[in-house]
Amino acid sequence: MVTKYDAFEVVYKNRALIKPIEIVKRLNKTEKDYHAIHKQLRELAKEKLLIKKDSGFQAETNDKAKMLYSLIQYCLKNGVNYNLLLDKNLANFISKALQKKEINSKNIKLNPRTLKNYIDILDKFGLVLVISEKPLRVKIFYNILLNNLLVYFGYSHQVITEDNTNYLKEIEKEIETYKRLRKKNELGYQKIVSEFEISFVYHSLSLEGNPITLPDTLKILKEDIIPSNLKSKDIEELKNYKDAISQMLKDTNEGKQLSLQVVLDYHSWLKRHEPEIAGKIRQIPVHIMGNPNFKVAKPEEIREKLESLFERYNQFIKKKTTIKEILAFASFFHNEFQHIHPFEDGNSRTTRLITFHLLQSKGIPILDIPFGLLDEYMSYTKSSKKREDNKLYLNLQKIILFNLRRINKILA
Repeated sequence: MVTKYDAFEVVYKNRALIKPIEIVKRLNKTEKDYHAIHKQLRELAKEKLLIKKDSGFQAETNDKAKMLYSLIQYCLKNGVNYNLLLDKNLANFISKALQKKEINSKNIKLNPRTLKNYIDILDKFGLVLVISEKPLRVKIFYNILLNNLLVYFGYSHQVITEDNTNYLKEIEKEIETYKRLRKKNELGYQKIVSEFEISFVYHSLSLEGNPITLPDTLKILKEDIIPSNLKSKDIEELKNYKDAISQMLKDTNEGKQLSLQVVLDYHSWLKRHEPEIAGKIRQIPVHIMGNPNFKVAKPEEIREKLESLFERYNQFIKKKTTIKEILAFASFFHNEFQHIHPFEDGNSRTTRLITFHLLQSKGIPILDIPFGLLDEYMSYTKSSKKREDNKLYLNLQKIILFNLRRINKILA
């Protein structure tokens, strides 16, 4: 069913005046849908999002129209159904929920069916952590999409940004469930891995500026369909990172530990399209674009720092460790490698890949960073003005619990 937001997207993208019948055609509808779509266009004009003229409609140039189009495009890029998200009542719920560390059926006064519907929508797109269903405990992830959604609908909002909640007990419980369910259904688990793997390729590369959308990522990696409007370098980057992740997962399944050579091999895989730097430790100074406060090692320091890091890794990986110890070391390992920054390019995507390897090797099935936590993850890593191991430790807990909950729900 066509919505007014679908019609708005067509008109705004067209820029120039467009006739209603042409809008109907571009929405792949027939003349019998003309009156319903024309009604939606008139409604959009009343809302000052479109301008109605004798011969058709065109987009307004006001801030509200620009923001709406930006929201829609951001959703399309990230595989989010904007028709589900662009709901003023849902935005009102999100505004209230973000003012609480967690929400439950007692501190949010909503019809239980409505509350479940809102949570299901947000969960579908990785925008919430459902900690438990009985009793209901939910954590809303604050990110740029939800911020802009609230701004668009005019909701001023306060957000709890400092949250030191630990989810170690919940993680331990979900790991036991995961082990039991995976033992019963290994084929089902491997199918989940392949789905998460593609999502992680997209999320990880989108953080590094790769412009390919999630829908196009799925076409390329699942259907082997190459959209004509994409650059070959971006496509190669996508495929090469997918191969590197597949190799990492194979290695962890076979019990292969990390070493400097293994990491160099992973980098060679993911940067095959740039053979001049693939798998080679840099000999030149580099910096993080947009964040001069992020300190990286000088070229002459890299080898010594890497040797020290992998010495600590070798000591850690052999020890019997608690969930708390694993997550604490993973946070240190991630940030230490990223601050060493041993390559000319591809450091952050390599960091995520080998951190996932570490966690997988310790029996923690982390397969993706949920969409709603990408902004927070970046704020504690490459975008941070100072090193934030403890905040990344707390961020990793949410990422891991999200992965476990999603895996267990599918396997159950």
